[in-house]
Amino acid sequence: MDYKKYSDYMNDIDQAIINKAKNIKLLILDVDGVMTDGGIIISETNSESKKFFAQDGHGIMIIRELGIEVAIISGRYSKAVEHRGKELGFTTIIQSSRNKLLDYEKNFSEKYALKNVCFVGDDVVDISLLKSVGLSITVPNANYNGLSKYSDWMTPRNGGNGAVRDVCDLIYLAQNKNETS
Repeated sequence: MDYKKYSDYMNDIDQAIINKAKNIKLLILDVDGVMTDGGIIISETNSESKKFFAQDGHGIMIIRELGIEVAIISGRYSKAVEHRGKELGFTTIIQSSRNKLLDYEKNFSEKYALKNVCFVGDDVVDISLLKSVGLSITVPNANYNGLSKYSDWMTPRNGGNGAVRDVCDLIYLAQNKNETS
């Protein structure tokens, strides 16, 4: 993002979305298709790799400095996700989830009201959590293109290619308006 585009970032986002982003205390991310482009690399020795976007990781570090908790709820298990999540300071990493809303309730409902939660998802299995949280976000490369009707906002960039950074910038800029004016 060039400087001018970055400084005008919030002007392109509806005020209702910015207001919701001001209240976020917990960011929950799906992995495949959100933190990654959805691709999985499996070697001939059966080891698995995933490609993560470095700027997404930096965005996560930035919002963690605001005191925002970050968590992963993914439907698939991967050691690469565990490693990347720990490296970035995710407090909770839930993999092999069969019900993301139930996993939210079990792990976070006593600590965070749904209005203070942002969830980023890209598939039909994400709908129940997207419909429940305070700020629901999807990506342009979502597996289910009808997901936008369950989401408050769609990131400008695809999952695995800056979408997480778009979300982090939205939250950071909404919560630090005085610093960015």
